[in-house]
Amino acid sequence: MERARPLVIGIDASTTAVKAIAWDRSGRAIAQGRSSYPLVQPHPTWFEQNAEHWWAGACKALNEVVEQVDRSVLDAICITHQRESFVPVTRAGQPLRHAILWLDERCRPQVESLRQSVGPEQFHQITGKPLTTNPSLLKILWLRQHEADLVTSAYQFLDTHAFLVHRLTGEFRTSVASADPMGLVDMDQGCWAIDLVHESGLRVDQLPELVRPGALVGTVSSGAAAATGLPAGLPVVAGAGDGQCAGLGVNALSADRASLNIGTAVVSGVFSTEYRTHRAFRTLCAPIAGQFFLETVIQSGALIVGWFVEEFAAARHGCLTIPEDLLEAAAVQVPPGSLGLIVVPYWRHAMTPYWDPAASGITIGWTRAHTRAHFYRAILEGIAFEQRLLEEGRTTVTGQSIKEYVAMGGGSRSALWCQIMANVTGIPVIRAATTEATCLGAGVIAAGAAGWYRSVAQAAKRMTGTAEQFVPDVEVRSVYNRLYTEVYRPLYPTLQPLINRLTHLTNESEPIDTF
Repeated sequence: MERARPLVIGIDASTTAVKAIAWDRSGRAIAQGRSSYPLVQPHPTWFEQNAEHWWAGACKALNEVVEQVDRSVLDAICITHQRESFVPVTRAGQPLRHAILWLDERCRPQVESLRQSVGPEQFHQITGKPLTTNPSLLKILWLRQHEADLVTSAYQFLDTHAFLVHRLTGEFRTSVASADPMGLVDMDQGCWAIDLVHESGLRVDQLPELVRPGALVGTVSSGAAAATGLPAGLPVVAGAGDGQCAGLGVNALSADRASLNIGTAVVSGVFSTEYRTHRAFRTLCAPIAGQFFLETVIQSGALIVGWFVEEFAAARHGCLTIPEDLLEAAAVQVPPGSLGLIVVPYWRHAMTPYWDPAASGITIGWTRAHTRAHFYRAILEGIAFEQRLLEEGRTTVTGQSIKEYVAMGGGSRSALWCQIMANVTGIPVIRAATTEATCLGAGVIAAGAAGWYRSVAQAAKRMTGTAEQFVPDVEVRSVYNRLYTEVYRPLYPTLQPLINRLTHLTNESEPIDTF
């Protein structure tokens, strides 16, 4: 009897939910499961999560998938995940406190401390990341100061991938492409950076074993099989962070093709065979062993759209279910440039290229002629202007121009936003065939490890696809060129001293009453 077509499972443990999808050899989603979980925000700049929710969410999502497929055809499973988030655990893998997330900014004082002890240039060269509040190392330094006993007693400090791997297999292992955003990995050598580990107050034995992406990290244990519905003994393959897996999930493997994830944040990446560092991007381990991922990040993408709809637009028509659709239709009628309304999208400070934790959003050009539709369009345009700024920086450093973006994420569903992005950047935007490209990237890694194809790169080519294409409009682009060159590009550098001063004068810890 012929064996049914094989499947692999990709797990995407994001900031808000776990998704599990079974993929076939062509990259078609055969079965899906999902489970959401909450954020915990004990302070305005603190973001935490109960790591047990990661596991409970994975169990629920996986059981939903397994109920829809023949378990005997599952060949492998691979995890992608939110980056920089971590949790200290006991020897048995039980969390000692809530996980601290990538969103968390409690460690601003520790940035200055590490700047003095290690130096920003050396830190950047070792880790591939500029010295900011993002890497986990800075939050561990905060814990060392405020929860010292926990740092000493914790058996392991686990990234999201490592925590789920341990729950699935019982092994304390993680992918180097999952651990490197922690800021504790020597990127050039692909191992823990001993001096930085000691600087954090940890011992190397408090960190999981590093393996290359695509390597076997273990097999599903009998206990995990009972909890998830997976077959015991199923190979668990080392994955990578969500940004890198998204690039793999849209086959953005050539130097002139970039992934563009238009989600809560807007993240764009290109693969590189050369390790290089620059403030124009951050450097991560690629999900293909031996390669790197040069990434630009706009911290606030669809986050601003959601904020605007919730705070200012939801009740506009007395309809709370489809305000984005109404705004989108109205914004299509607004001329390019939004009648002079310009938005700089630093709702959650600035990463590339300024790396300024004091940055905040800017809106200029208001007149009585402006409506909600103008502001909505100005937000989309501002994020596109920022993407052009970041792309110009990356291109200058690498010497390689991007010929196309492959877009994914919730924002890619907006034809208006995709067209604006193409018109502003001058780069064609092609929608990925699936909005779940991040989870597909994990599936591609699993397929490569399962031997479906000769390599992960070939698996990416065979399992991914594209849909609609948005080509720059020459006339509209000329309008955006002038706005970008004469207004947008010099705007933040001109106002930066005033914005930083405003931040220092404002008590960010004071909550704002809402009504």
